[in-house]
Amino acid sequence: SDVSAKRITAVGSVAVGPARVRQVQVLTNNTGAGRLTITDGDGGATLLDVDFKADDSHSVNIPDYGVRFQDDVFITAFTNIDAITVFYS
Repeated sequence: SDVSAKRITAVGSVAVGPARVRQVQVLTNNTGAGRLTITDGDGGATLLDVDFKADDSHSVNIPDYGVRFQDDVFITAFTNIDAITVFYS
């Protein structure tokens, strides 16, 4: 398989270059509802923006070939989230 994974604990570049995000695992904390926003590079178009229930783990499965990031996978909002794992190819 050509799918790789990377664990992230803060906003910023996932540092994988151009990629297709296939799945995101999210661990929210008990502070409040979580929100994850991912853009195509720093300042680029928002390609994924998801809200989550607090204090739980969540799986965002992206159908077909995933979401294509032309520049880089960049986390711009990481609200009430302890960690995410991005699965990409």
